[in-house]
Amino acid sequence: MSESNPPPSATPDKALEQVAAGERVSRLKLLRESYLYYSFKRDIGVQLCLLIFALMVLAALFAPWIAPNDPYDLTQIDIMSSELPPFWVDGSDPRFPLGTDAQGRDMLSTILYGARVSLIIGFGAVALQALIGVVFGLLAGYLGGRVDALLMRLADVQLSFSTLMVAIIVGAIVQASFGRATYSSYAVALLVVIIGLAEWPQYARTVRATVLAEKGKEYVDAARVIGLPSRRIMFRHILPNAMSPIFVISTVQIANAIISEAALSFLGLGMPETQPSLGSLIRSGFDYIQSGSWWITLLPGAVLVVLVLVINLLGDWLRDVMNPRLYKN
Repeated sequence: MSESNPPPSATPDKALEQVAAGERVSRLKLLRESYLYYSFKRDIGVQLCLLIFALMVLAALFAPWIAPNDPYDLTQIDIMSSELPPFWVDGSDPRFPLGTDAQGRDMLSTILYGARVSLIIGFGAVALQALIGVVFGLLAGYLGGRVDALLMRLADVQLSFSTLMVAIIVGAIVQASFGRATYSSYAVALLVVIIGLAEWPQYARTVRATVLAEKGKEYVDAARVIGLPSRRIMFRHILPNAMSPIFVISTVQIANAIISEAALSFLGLGMPETQPSLGSLIRSGFDYIQSGSWWITLLPGAVLVVLVLVINLLGDWLRDVMNPRLYKN
């Protein structure tokens, strides 16, 4: 054997690397040739929305490093610096470019940290909604019969309770059982659970409709014939064909979850004022609007509006692109 030939053990590794590289290239090529990429490349408005959303997410994610102050650190809060206006208003302080709130906290820092909390609650609640809704939708659509009837009636019952009602019930039970301090310590997790449990039927109904359309197709019949278990058929074969509507719903539900958190915090049922979120910041400054400190409410309110607007615009675009009736040949 010639010494220039590679050892036999290296050949399979190189072959696997070449196959993996080919798969990555083919996937990238498939993405670049898709209608999704074509539509995104031609729509400047969607590109701008995605850029704004990405910047807001990155700013919230890196808030501990880019925020001038830590709103959770009481040693950095000076009550004598409360209600200072932003830099474009007379009487501002260069240390606080967006002013301060009634507690003396830097508004820029509290907005960054507040957006971080709101996004965590939004994404966490949507993940919980999707987990419950997808599982229930798959079971209802694939098994049918009594399982379908039971789960869909449960979804109907859940839809009769608003997010606000669920929050009032859960919040009252937790505060009565464990106290206000315990509720404040676990407010983020509780809001994720409350909003997640209140909105899962949206996923369940959409996934059920997709499963009903898919389970009568030939590939599902073939999987049954070769003896694959129902769990594998549902999660490995049917679920991937339901991902498009799930993605569309998720974009809308993230915006809804952020709005729900802001509404609950504004009513005093969500995040406490000591733990800034966009909703609690709006609530904390609401009583000071008539006294002239409008920025305490207006600035976080503007951030909330922009955040929800870009998410909804991205969701509308994604819904239109993933609608098969709009595909162009």
